[in-house]
Amino acid sequence: MITKTAWKNIWRNKTRSLVVIASVTIGIFAGVFAVGVMNGAIDQRVDEVLENEVSHVQITHKDFRSNNDLGSYITGVNSIVENISSMEGVNAVTSRLHLVGMANTARKSAGVKIIGIKPMQEKKLLSLHQELMDGTGDYFEEERGELAYIGYDLAKNLNIIRYRITGDVISKLDSAGLPGEVISAITGFKGSRFDNEKSFKKEMRSLLTSEQESGFGRLILEEAQTFRKRAKFTLTFVDRNNNQTGGVFRVGGIYDIPNSMFESTMVFVRDSRLRSITEMPDNTAHNILISLDDVDDAGTMTEKLRKEYPDLEVMNWKEIQPDMAMMSEMAGAMYGFFMALILAALAFGIVNTMLMVVLERIKELGMLTAIGMNKKKVFRMIMTESVFLSLVGGIAGMIVSWIIIRITSSTGIRFSSMQEGFEAMGFSSHIYPSIGADFFLVVTVLIIITGILSSVYPALKALKLDPADALRTE
Repeated sequence: MITKTAWKNIWRNKTRSLVVIASVTIGIFAGVFAVGVMNGAIDQRVDEVLENEVSHVQITHKDFRSNNDLGSYITGVNSIVENISSMEGVNAVTSRLHLVGMANTARKSAGVKIIGIKPMQEKKLLSLHQELMDGTGDYFEEERGELAYIGYDLAKNLNIIRYRITGDVISKLDSAGLPGEVISAITGFKGSRFDNEKSFKKEMRSLLTSEQESGFGRLILEEAQTFRKRAKFTLTFVDRNNNQTGGVFRVGGIYDIPNSMFESTMVFVRDSRLRSITEMPDNTAHNILISLDDVDDAGTMTEKLRKEYPDLEVMNWKEIQPDMAMMSEMAGAMYGFFMALILAALAFGIVNTMLMVVLERIKELGMLTAIGMNKKKVFRMIMTESVFLSLVGGIAGMIVSWIIIRITSSTGIRFSSMQEGFEAMGFSSHIYPSIGADFFLVVTVLIIITGILSSVYPALKALKLDPADALRTE
């Protein structure tokens, strides 16, 4: 009876109740959707780390990570790889050489990490070969030893990627729906060639308004890019005997991932080519990468390999990337705290509404008390009304947020204007929101708790009413 009465009471003033419910709906939707976006970004970043950067488990010489010395290598690599490959739960294993050096073109140079890989094995382990930019080449499809696979940001830093407005570029931009005034403006530097992104953007700013550049600058930049296949550049580094050496390489392909730091520093070349230049012995490597069938087994596999190879350093992805591991593990707590803050703010509105309800119904509450309704039932009635207001708005907000998250999880949300900032932190600017069903259960519990806590003060106010005084209230 109390529940039924409370439900009818909240609709006695429909306008006020609907305003409270709408505010709760909007607040819950905003909170859940924001959590969905944050969770999607973190999940994508973790996937990026595992699939393109570090894999699940790595083995190195005990001194390698501390000094990156070329002489700190693992011996007997072939037997180690063969042994680990036969273990249950292991998907793929490969070995790598690691060097620190310089990448140079005629006009630019940059510090890089040079990784000697075995392309066919890498394909089984990581997905970096799938990040190849269209029209920039391939992933070691040719057997030529001097090919290198470099990042998009490094290609820009070395002026391997340049910019030019041609008739074809203008036609493509026109077809893409750019306004006529923008097309006319960029036609002004048709035929001009720019060695780097900075000079191209400077020219673009001189011809376009800030609004035009913000809206169409990224598209113009992408269409104006030019690239000469198999462009030459040199890699210089120190060999095994501490002699300065290097070689001429050609860009075999350019990869593009949402991690500017990785793109601008990691250069991949064939293991055989790098080994011959550095005079590294056969059957050696600087690290071994291991991909598992289930990433959750990384901790168990790490412990197993530490016992198997006590003279080597074995680390899983959480130990290699502790910042991402901490972010991933603390995500649930952060989301709960975020929603608690939103509900705390909404609670003030609910408290205010329930106080108004109590003050408007002083005579009614006094009459109910006078005819025998005890204070416990009065308290329950007001508390139930508060919970209903919170729960109706909360459920509506969760339904709306679930629908929007389902839609955007397929299409994604682009933060094009903040792309550089996102990628500088290693995150993609095209985020696919996602959220687990368990989070909705947590939110439901938080909503009920909010409703209960919001009712305490108004209910106590009602309990202090004297029935005789309340009945005399006009």
